[in-house]
Amino acid sequence: MQQNIIGIILAIFIFSILVLFHEFGHYIVAKKCGIWVIEFSIGMGPRLWSIKKGETIYSIKALPLGGSCQMYGEDADEEKLTEQKDRAFGSKSVWKRIAVVAAGPVFNFIMALVIAIGIIIAGGADKPYVLEVEDGSPAEKAGLKENDVITKYDGATIYMGRDISLREFTSSRKDSDDIDVEYKRDGKKYKTVITPEGTKKYMIGIQYYSDATECTVSYATKDGAFEKAGGRTGDVIVSVNGNEIKSGAEYTEYIADNPVDGSEMTYVVKRKNKEVELKVSPNETMYYTTKLYYNVAREKVGVLGTVKYSLALFRYNINMVVQSLKMMFTGKVSTEEVSGPIGIVTVIGDTYKTSVLDGIKYVILNLSSLTLMLSANLGVMNLLPIPALDGGRLVFLFIEAIRRKPVDREKEGFVHFMGFVLLMLLMVFLFYNDIRKLFI
Repeated sequence: MQQNIIGIILAIFIFSILVLFHEFGHYIVAKKCGIWVIEFSIGMGPRLWSIKKGETIYSIKALPLGGSCQMYGEDADEEKLTEQKDRAFGSKSVWKRIAVVAAGPVFNFIMALVIAIGIIIAGGADKPYVLEVEDGSPAEKAGLKENDVITKYDGATIYMGRDISLREFTSSRKDSDDIDVEYKRDGKKYKTVITPEGTKKYMIGIQYYSDATECTVSYATKDGAFEKAGGRTGDVIVSVNGNEIKSGAEYTEYIADNPVDGSEMTYVVKRKNKEVELKVSPNETMYYTTKLYYNVAREKVGVLGTVKYSLALFRYNINMVVQSLKMMFTGKVSTEEVSGPIGIVTVIGDTYKTSVLDGIKYVILNLSSLTLMLSANLGVMNLLPIPALDGGRLVFLFIEAIRRKPVDREKEGFVHFMGFVLLMLLMVFLFYNDIRKLFI
């Protein structure tokens, strides 16, 4: 119970920081452009606290799910204003208005980059080099050797080990297709092709972190054996066939000693503090592997390395958001896998719960990584050309810049209003989806 409360407090704190930076971007650029900022608020709904300094009201509102930077004349025709028309949002040049609107997402990107620098300094970076090459493996046949540095994998530029993982997860190629690889060895560049090796294998259909203190299912494959048996992403594996599992490493060791052979397996998982028994019948499938073992462990880097890998970590998070959106629109990710505010609160709580056992350093690092991802997500999402979002407003402003004439205010306002309604409907769906997950 205490950990759940801490998780909620941490979630509110993280949401507030994200919104604060976003709205501060709008605020500071508006001030620099000479625009009157009427109110700067964190949260939505009724005010809990407010103070007026100068011409601006600073407030905290009841619902910590958003915020606003209310500017004078932002939603009204300039002709209808009665005072200080020269300080209205609409009175400024189109490029100043573009700068004000774009500043919110830009500040989220700045925040993400600053966090990335802190993570690299404190935890190091996962350099993308080959750890091991088995004799006779597809990787060995392709000519790869230990310590080769991967620079391109399946068409994607690689800066860190996790870039390879992301590419493997988001690639549209078939598992059996050849993989183009570029790498460096002793300062020289090489190209090769890895032909995955196919073998029949029985699959449970889960992903987990082998170094986690609890064996939490980070992803349950859609229509996989685990999901068909009633398993869910987020389940914590407690035992397999009567053998107690205390960590990701213990589960890895158990599977290594007891290879999955198609026989029915009994999993006991913990879900919302309740134990659930699952009868899992592994799926027989043709499994293709490169047996390319690459580094994902962090190691300290120098000053130049900090600059390089901080930018790489920032890029990775932006790319992860973009690829996730792409997978949503192409149907590779179902709506059931999409989380809203409640789902994010749960993730933050689970991150704290699993990290606190390893010490405060890991709590800070893991929560910082999550905040980095959320900040990148907020920046990208707000730049999408969706009415009512910053990206939607930028579309109208760029149209104005090209036409040298603003779009009719009433028509633009109607489009943004309809966009706001659709966003609210989406929010309702996400809340429903999150609540439903709590009871399944």
